[in-house]
Amino acid sequence: MKHIVFYDAQCPFCFYVKKTFRQFDWLNQIKWVSVQEVEKSGKYPYLEGRNTLDEIHMLTKEGEIKQGFRTIQKLLLVLPLFSMFGVLLSLPGFHLIGSPLYRWFSDHRHQWFGRYDLPRYA
Repeated sequence: MKHIVFYDAQCPFCFYVKKTFRQFDWLNQIKWVSVQEVEKSGKYPYLEGRNTLDEIHMLTKEGEIKQGFRTIQKLLLVLPLFSMFGVLLSLPGFHLIGSPLYRWFSDHRHQWFGRYDLPRYA
């Protein structure tokens, strides 16, 4: 079983984050699924009512749904090269800074990086 990460395939920043993280997924623990695929397939009912275009989401191997900063935190913990960053972001209280910072960045990403007309999956 893999962690499933749901990302916006029309967001250039998100696309390159996925592409970069895939290179460091040496243990092949993460499956990447675009939000655009989710909308078409209806295969992921646990995402209904969640704002998946505004925040990255993850279904962990353990069956937990993470979103936003908590997804980034978990991704970093799962990738061996970045696990120390994940540990740092998991320190008590760090989410009080990390969550608002993540939301602020997410709110501005299209302004800074634009948006693809069509989803990019490769």
